[in-house]
Amino acid sequence: MPTGPQGWGRLRVLPVTVWLLLVGVLLGLVLLDLGAGFYWIAHHGPAKLIGALLAVGLVVASPRLGSRALPMAACALAVVSLGLSFWLHLEMRASSQAMGFAEPASLVWLLLLVARRGKPSWAASAVVALSMAIVLRPVSVSVRQSTTILALLFALAAVTALGIGLGTRLLLVDRRRQAAALRLEQRTEFARDLHDFVAHHVTGIVVQAQGAQAMAGKRPELVPPALQRIEQAGSEALTSMRHMVGMLRDADGDVTLTPLAGIGEVRSLVEEFSAVGGARARLELEGTFDDLPVEVSTTAHRVVMEALTNVRKHAQGCTDVRVHVGRAGDRVTVRVTDDGRQRHVSHSGFGLKGLAERVGLIGGSVRAGPVTAGGWGVEAELPLAAAGVAAS
Repeated sequence: MPTGPQGWGRLRVLPVTVWLLLVGVLLGLVLLDLGAGFYWIAHHGPAKLIGALLAVGLVVASPRLGSRALPMAACALAVVSLGLSFWLHLEMRASSQAMGFAEPASLVWLLLLVARRGKPSWAASAVVALSMAIVLRPVSVSVRQSTTILALLFALAAVTALGIGLGTRLLLVDRRRQAAALRLEQRTEFARDLHDFVAHHVTGIVVQAQGAQAMAGKRPELVPPALQRIEQAGSEALTSMRHMVGMLRDADGDVTLTPLAGIGEVRSLVEEFSAVGGARARLELEGTFDDLPVEVSTTAHRVVMEALTNVRKHAQGCTDVRVHVGRAGDRVTVRVTDDGRQRHVSHSGFGLKGLAERVGLIGGSVRAGPVTAGGWGVEAELPLAAAGVAAS
């Protein structure tokens, strides 16, 4: 049984003031029953007082009990209550007004808790036992019109508590299912990010290695800087892989939507591309990007990264690359163009196809093809409204 702050952590389900009010009401009912003389009757009065105190005590201790211990304890208490009712039935000297209200009220609350968070295998038995204990107490001494009406009222309270408990249980199950689906979707996104980040870094490493090999015989003094850039690109790739694979392996924790890179990292992405050599890249930013949602900023970075990766792989004779990121109204536009020789879009790889899927997830669109001035271009439109953010 959990103890300490972790055990009482379940009190967060209800505000502390509400919980204290509930305990106060139950103790008040005990005092009310005591003042009404329900526990002063010879032979069975003290036994009913003990039963009421046990029921109230279990309610007080319920936050410490887990999903298995709670229905077990509630079922045991219900059996004790049923035994007391049977004993009262045998004791013909008992009066029908000597039942008390503290114990049934506590049993009703325990019924709600068991239905809400009890382990199903034990909760089923506990629910049946608690319901019988609640309904049979008024008619345990004698079956009259007054006791029958009271039993029906107790049955209505039990059904209401059971409905509330099962309703909140189904709501919590649905929330957990939605959270699991969200974590799965986020891990899928991270898996796509892993492919794109690794492809980007590995492509840069290959290009720099080819350049270092070409310069080794003619200008050997340029080889060490190239090797340093290769080492840096490899370290960045390993860091990205460790970070993202760690999130993918986190089976129990929540994966937050904190972007690995966004608009702020686009500038360094362009500078890194220019530093490799072979083509000069220019970045143009238009508008403000401070309040962009995570999905949009991360996707914009992905568009630029994928486009620059394709330039390295396929653009022959490319000398100039223009990267434009603009925000107008409720839309962000990302455009990457180069002046290399035209080539066909490959539909067999994961690059542009995966990028189109990623952009489509936030309601955007992406186009790729030859541009009027020559070369190749990739353009993506990312709506802000689809991400749940009002346009500025």
